[in-house]
Amino acid sequence: MREDVERYKLEKLIEELKKKEGRGTELVSLYIPAGRPIADVLNTLNYEYATASNIKDRTTRHHVLDALATIINRLKLFRETPPNGLVVFAGYTASDVPGREKMEVYLIEPPQKLKVWLYRCDSRFYTEILEDMIKVKDVYALILIERDEAAIALLRGKSLEIVDELTAGVPGKHRAGGQSARRFERIIEQLVHEFYKRVGEHANKILLPIKDELRGIIIGGPGLSKQEFAEGDYLHYELKQKIIGVFDVGYGGAAGVYELVERAKDLLKDVRFMREREAVNQFLYHLARDTGLVTYGEEEVREALKANAVEKLLISEGLNKIRIHAVCKACKYEFEATVRDNTPLSALKCPKCGGDVEIIEQKDIVEELAELAEQGGAETIIISTQSNEGKEFARTFGGIGAILRYRLQK
Repeated sequence: MREDVERYKLEKLIEELKKKEGRGTELVSLYIPAGRPIADVLNTLNYEYATASNIKDRTTRHHVLDALATIINRLKLFRETPPNGLVVFAGYTASDVPGREKMEVYLIEPPQKLKVWLYRCDSRFYTEILEDMIKVKDVYALILIERDEAAIALLRGKSLEIVDELTAGVPGKHRAGGQSARRFERIIEQLVHEFYKRVGEHANKILLPIKDELRGIIIGGPGLSKQEFAEGDYLHYELKQKIIGVFDVGYGGAAGVYELVERAKDLLKDVRFMREREAVNQFLYHLARDTGLVTYGEEEVREALKANAVEKLLISEGLNKIRIHAVCKACKYEFEATVRDNTPLSALKCPKCGGDVEIIEQKDIVEELAELAEQGGAETIIISTQSNEGKEFARTFGGIGAILRYRLQK
């Protein structure tokens, strides 16, 4: 989905911004709320420019003034503030060699309407407001319960986390020497009741603080326990109102949580975790049955994209690679290549003559392949590395695969 690609790009940019540091308090972060007139913003920045002229440290003063001048010049190109507002980061970022700091400027239209004004000079860029915007706030709770075992999990975006596991020493349904069957059953039922109360207390402690983000609670288990727990007064009344499904599950404890997710997939179909899981399972289905409707590996997928044969592009967010377009300084040979994102580009050599090369363009490979997919009308699904399916997809298939519209001729 396009929105997933945009989220990925913004997440990667924020990661990079968080790594950048200034020599002093000279990195400027500016958040302009939606609807604020550009003229008002420019007036404020001109005032800040005049104020910054009084900074005592010469280098810091020069860097802050340069950053503000750069922002002012960029904003003069805008007739009005973009619909969602605007975020600007600018300043000289530190390098390994003192005195070789370089000016960097980033203009970002946020994914949601920006409501706050912020101007800050610091030794780092202030990214917290943007981070909060892209944070997945909707969450589902999964409670897997039986008479002597329980697990509580949270499903948020691309992440499924088991946050608590509980066990109880409830004996099986058999008589102990000398005790009447009825009395023994009453003891067992009391122990079960106490265990349900304990599970409810743990669930309340975990879920009440996030009740406003909680879209639903799904309860499952292999026996009658799930119904007894759901219908009893074990959860806080505000949480009990959020129960959206009760499902029969063959396994107990943490192992059953993943089965519960599968059972409740119709309720969870809009969650990113489920979209990714369904796509990977579809990919594996075609692969196992040798239908000819899947391919994997970077070159193979590129060929399929060029042939407009791709229906769904599956690409791991953990690739950490870039696609470069370069030209040899000696023989003028132009070529493209994929390299790790931590590869020193200055060390790259021409594949034809071994000479030094000049980088014409570079782009994150996820973004680059997603653009090719969009041109061919294919859907892009970015697979996280937080799920078991995502980890296996990255490890076994190199993190790049495609589900095809038709079989390709070999």
